[in-house]
Amino acid sequence: MLELVWDAERTSSEIAEAVGATRPAASQHLKVLREAGLVRVRADGSQRLYRVDTERMAEVRAALERFWGARLGRLSAAVAAGRERGRAGGTR
Repeated sequence: MLELVWDAERTSSEIAEAVGATRPAASQHLKVLREAGLVRVRADGSQRLYRVDTERMAEVRAALERFWGARLGRLSAAVAAGRERGRAGGTR
């Protein structure tokens, strides 16, 4: 759903159709995304248009990078070290 509203505003009906969900199910998901601050909603007559909140997504990305950055770096180093040990052990 976030990908659908990344570059353009879409109605809940358009989103529901694109993901193969019912309109009520899509609305429930959009409500959660809205409450998390990940999407914004704008009323246009009787329609509600949804669009990703890029500022909030940047904050989330930064938080995930702070949390996972060093951890994934250590994991990558451990995997590489394991591969090197495996190669060295296989050449006996």
